[in-house]
Amino acid sequence: MSDTESDKTSSVTATPHRYDTTRAREIEERWQEHWERHGTYLTPNPGEGELAGDPAEAARPKKFIMDMFPYPSGAGLHVGHPLGFIATDAYSRFLRMTGHNVLHSMGFDAFGLPAEQYAVQTGTHPRVTTEANIQTYRAQLRRLGMGYDPRRSFATIDPEYYRWTQWIFLQIFNSWYDHEAGRARPVAELVEQFASGARPTPDGRPWAELTEAERADVLGEYRLAYASDAPVNWCPGLGTVLANEEVTADGRSERGNFPVFRSRLRQWNMRITAYADRLLSDLDTVEWPEAIRTAQRNWIGRSEGARARFLVGEEGDGGFVDVFTTRQDTLFGATYMVLAPEHHVVDAIVPQSWPAGTREAWTGGHATPAEAVAAYRKQASTKSDVERQAEAKEKTGVFTGAFATNPVNGERIPVFVADYVLMGYGTGAIMAVPAHDARDFAFARAFELPMRCVVAPPAGGGRGTDPATWDDAFVGGGEARIVNSTSDALSIDGLTVDEAKARVTAWLTERGLGEGTVNYRLRDWLFSRQRYWGEPFPIVYDEDGIAHALPESMLPLELPEVADYSPRTFDPEDADTQPETPLSRNEDWVDVTLDLGDGRGERRFRRETNTMPNWAGSCWYHLRYIDPRNDEKLVDPELERHWMGPREGADTGGVDLYVGGSEHAVLHLLYARFWHKVLFDLGHVSSAEPYHRLVNQGMIQAYVYRDARGFPVPAAEVVERDGAYVHEGQRVSRELGKIGKSLKNVVSPDDVIGEYGTDTLRLYEMAMGPLEVSRPWETRAVVGQYRLLQRLWRNVVDEATGEVVVADVEPDEATLRAMHKAIHGVTQDMNTLRFNTAIAKITELNNHATRLPRGQVPRVVAETLVLLVSPLAPHIGEELWRRLGHTDSVTRQDFPVADPAYAVDETVTCVVQIRGKIRARLTVPTGIDEDELRERALAEPAVTAALGGAEIRKVIVRAPKLVNIVPV
Repeated sequence: MSDTESDKTSSVTATPHRYDTTRAREIEERWQEHWERHGTYLTPNPGEGELAGDPAEAARPKKFIMDMFPYPSGAGLHVGHPLGFIATDAYSRFLRMTGHNVLHSMGFDAFGLPAEQYAVQTGTHPRVTTEANIQTYRAQLRRLGMGYDPRRSFATIDPEYYRWTQWIFLQIFNSWYDHEAGRARPVAELVEQFASGARPTPDGRPWAELTEAERADVLGEYRLAYASDAPVNWCPGLGTVLANEEVTADGRSERGNFPVFRSRLRQWNMRITAYADRLLSDLDTVEWPEAIRTAQRNWIGRSEGARARFLVGEEGDGGFVDVFTTRQDTLFGATYMVLAPEHHVVDAIVPQSWPAGTREAWTGGHATPAEAVAAYRKQASTKSDVERQAEAKEKTGVFTGAFATNPVNGERIPVFVADYVLMGYGTGAIMAVPAHDARDFAFARAFELPMRCVVAPPAGGGRGTDPATWDDAFVGGGEARIVNSTSDALSIDGLTVDEAKARVTAWLTERGLGEGTVNYRLRDWLFSRQRYWGEPFPIVYDEDGIAHALPESMLPLELPEVADYSPRTFDPEDADTQPETPLSRNEDWVDVTLDLGDGRGERRFRRETNTMPNWAGSCWYHLRYIDPRNDEKLVDPELERHWMGPREGADTGGVDLYVGGSEHAVLHLLYARFWHKVLFDLGHVSSAEPYHRLVNQGMIQAYVYRDARGFPVPAAEVVERDGAYVHEGQRVSRELGKIGKSLKNVVSPDDVIGEYGTDTLRLYEMAMGPLEVSRPWETRAVVGQYRLLQRLWRNVVDEATGEVVVADVEPDEATLRAMHKAIHGVTQDMNTLRFNTAIAKITELNNHATRLPRGQVPRVVAETLVLLVSPLAPHIGEELWRRLGHTDSVTRQDFPVADPAYAVDETVTCVVQIRGKIRARLTVPTGIDEDELRERALAEPAVTAALGGAEIRKVIVRAPKLVNIVPV
């Protein structure tokens, strides 16, 4: 036996009741079993029913706490995943101890492409692998000590869940947006308006004279869920259509990295644009990070301007093209027009041959305009919208051979197609004013197009009035003056930009050549996927191709069994292909005879063979947590009002706290808000917003080690030697990066728990830094929180005998002050999710208790320590609370309350600087130590915002008056 092993054996013999890994695991497994057996975390609903629970518990003030639920991958959780989960669990435990009835559960977002792709590879049904992955996640979350209500858990793939996803889709399908009323209304009310003549049909014929197909077409222009032929992102390599947000900036699929092309296909869409203004205005009612609100505002992209109508083609044979512009004051400066390559008018205006005088630079080297446009369209189809809008050095486009007429001066200007104009913004057409728009300026220079200055640059500003001498466009605005803008019909010379905008808008409106309008960057939500593993649409088509909603009695419409789970994929470079879905190959399921209950008896129908996107199930899962077993209603109205309804400080209602990653700034959050607002308009919910308070947790990163070729090597096999990092005898580089299998730096929480225990892992993840800030994982640093728990254990339990060693004595004044200062500080920190500084304060009190004579820790101090640490380290909290003689769970104990007489200390103002600039002032105790001051400074919201996620190189602390933070 070695000396080290002998020493360990002696230590174990001398301290058989020590808090070590074995004891931690035994305690944790025992209490997890106890919580499950006794239903410790079951959350009662007010009133009667399965989830009624204890009336006294249900009568407490409520709090609804949610995590963005995970997609259960086969790899299970790594240490980065639980960061937000542990935070919400600790906060929920704290709230229970402060007198709240807390709803906190966990579900699984389980439809989607990864499971389908695995099914394609293995032939295993995606439900089998997904449910196995869910069980793995459940086991890991249980091992992490999560205090979820298991009765409220579900997965989006459960038929009893997606029955209601389909039901919500039908509510949206059967609704239209009444802009006059400012809300959604049932389509049946719209039909009544058409039938009575209160609302005229598009062609003026009576509603009764329209065929069924014609009526369906009219209603389709109003429905909030509708099918249409539209430009889409077609990915042949995946065999499916993608949303804009699923396409990378370089025009490739986010998953699989395949080329993505623009193509016109018939797809389901959600008319989210009808809610653009409400989605914008209600951002002011929620407590969200400003960066997330800004991202949504930018994505919605509201802009005020005017539409101007240009006649196009020879003698106007191409009709009118409406142009949206926010600079109607510059109409006289328009020297050419640009259409998006997909614009429907292009084919109508392209002549058979090039007009006389066409410049060689305009033709793209093609013999005819039709050839030039066709070639350019194919080229543009390979670019995503993001890529097309990027600031490229080289501007591309071709002349259509046609001309348009400027409405203010009658001037004929050439019409081009160019990919920097999108059908998804405005009208898909722009009037190009190169002297006063940077992109138009670059395009005009590339294609030798004329420029005309119509907004005078400031005198002495270094540029004259001839754009040919300029290096870039002069945008101007506000008080700048208009020049060169007079015709027989209109003159705006000498007006300011703002005055000219008003004058031009009025002039266009008076003559029927345009009007003032508001435009949005937001496009309707593409809602079809050519996949198997998603919610089937509850829609069937009759022999005339008319879409019909399935009656509620036929929900859920479940996925059929199929032999092949994959959509048909194609050569990734072949844009001239069409989707073929897995469902379309199951003819027995697709072609059906049904009685839809409309009085017409049984008829033949064909089912929709696309499926819903993976976002559908996550648009409403907050409502299912409230009422998870209701098979009569989406959610009981009284329960929704109780948990989510409007209240003081939350006029639009919503979940009290929602924690998740900032990567969902637009997609999930915008979609969920839209669905919830439709449900609100239709009277199904009382809250107008789904999530009142949002917190984005930072990312846990890990070191990535790369060999000389730049390839990652297994992080676990790297050793540090003489200040360098070595793998298999070769030096490797080190950098911080995401945690992932491809980077070979995954750290499993199971491994950490196996070495130190769950409570240590929970404390370490919460102590690493402010919740919102990204931080590096350092396995060697975990031991610091392990030792905190060991010291806490020794302050209560004798390691040799296992007996409780606290004393039934009153604390001295210094100990009282230390205790109440800790209570005060931890309470504040837990309320504001500053878990790292809360742990620092607990550590300080624990160290104070450790310095007291052995066996002389006052009982009140020991119990206070246990209560303070319990939300963060619940297993040891339960164990020590029981050993201190209590029979009830610590979960429902009252959180300690500080005595102000002892909690107040002499204070001083500490200045926090970043790069030498003052970003915050903190009021801190005069005796604060450097570590606590550093933690407080880094946790200060103003400091967090100023850093903006930047990595910190060093922190200089001069306690108690100065902290200087130096970012990288």
